[in-house]
Amino acid sequence: MADTSMIENPESATPRVVAIIPARGGSKGVPGKNLRRVGGVPLVARAVTACRRSRLIDAVFVSTDDPEIAEISRAAGAQVIERPPTIAGDLASSESALLHAIEELSATGHAPEVLVFVQCTSPFIQPEDLDDGVSLVLDDVCDSAFSGVATYDFIWRDGEPAGRPGGGAMVGQNHDAAVRPRRQDRRPDFRETGAFYIMRVSGFRAHQHRFFGRTQVVEVPELTAMEIDTPQELIMAESLASLVDPPTTELVGVRALITDFDGVHTADTAYVDQDGHETVRVSRSDGYGVAELRRIGLPFLILSKERNPVVAARAAKLGVEHLQGIDDKIGALTTWLAEHGIDSRDVVYLGNDVNDLGPMSLVGWPAAVADAHPQVRAAARVILNRSGGNGAVRELCDRILAGRAMHDLINDELISGDGAGRGPAGAPGGSPARSGQAVPAGAAASAGTNGNRPA
Repeated sequence: MADTSMIENPESATPRVVAIIPARGGSKGVPGKNLRRVGGVPLVARAVTACRRSRLIDAVFVSTDDPEIAEISRAAGAQVIERPPTIAGDLASSESALLHAIEELSATGHAPEVLVFVQCTSPFIQPEDLDDGVSLVLDDVCDSAFSGVATYDFIWRDGEPAGRPGGGAMVGQNHDAAVRPRRQDRRPDFRETGAFYIMRVSGFRAHQHRFFGRTQVVEVPELTAMEIDTPQELIMAESLASLVDPPTTELVGVRALITDFDGVHTADTAYVDQDGHETVRVSRSDGYGVAELRRIGLPFLILSKERNPVVAARAAKLGVEHLQGIDDKIGALTTWLAEHGIDSRDVVYLGNDVNDLGPMSLVGWPAAVADAHPQVRAAARVILNRSGGNGAVRELCDRILAGRAMHDLINDELISGDGAGRGPAGAPGGSPARSGQAVPAGAAASAGTNGNRPA
């Protein structure tokens, strides 16, 4: 069933443009793919956020059979349509999920005009590209549209389709093999990215396929055109996130800060004197930032794998909790959060090395110091400008305080009515975040090319 009680549209009770994101729980190529994180944010949440930042999308729905996907989708600001098991298997098409979702909306009295079909496997969807596609359909320039990237590649295909792919004579497909024109003399072809498809609902219902009538391409940048179907592509996306994603300067709705110690509060170096006594260098400015978090009552925990008296001494100086000598950081963090009644999605964890990847994967706001290990930077949602021991903790505290101010402003606007119909990031059609909650930072019968996969 569809949770349509939260549909918000300042102009009409019925949203004119809806985004539907099919996100089933199963995936063979990359297990749990729709929940995998890129830039510290689950793929389904990235898709939701892109849609909510669109100017023209009035409501965002996620069609899923998975309770965890549903929970993360709601937290990101989407409404959820429960997908029946009969259309949630490997052989189910995306079209079947879309048609089911449209019927669910119709059953509750909603009849949208334009459908935006978005796939979680494309992590770098840009809201302005969605708006360009929606405008094409709303302005009656076309009936259906797809995201595509221009390509000047010379495409070849097997002359004998029954043979082994690439094992026999090849035939040029988009060019004359006897003519080799310069790139500037060629017209580009367009490759589907699989990121999004936009269509008039009436036409989609009639044809039951994403392409019908007049079809146009929404050209998107090559850098944002990546889609994830394999573990290798997931690794590539994680590496690209810091280049493609806009810098995160404010953390909205954070309820706790947990940090590693060595390499975060310190410069990941130690001074050892002739008697074997060890000392470390810390930043005085970190102390002021931590004091400001204590002033507003935000819990702070230092979670360290190492056991060293300096950890306890620094924690005492800062007036914060600490746990040290912890081999199982995930277990310790889970227990601490349960004791404090804090949802892990509302937590920042600041790390610097690979032993921080576990707890970073647990929280909604994984963060990394500027000089963190490459794997840690790839897994982070927030990458700081300062390095460990050089004011990184202070920088993160300042960002949390700025996010708290934004969170209070959003709540004030929602209470006063000024923010009606808009989500926390100013995104149309999103439901408001729950109090104190972080807002995450987005087929045919079998997997194939051109975005044609079970979703």
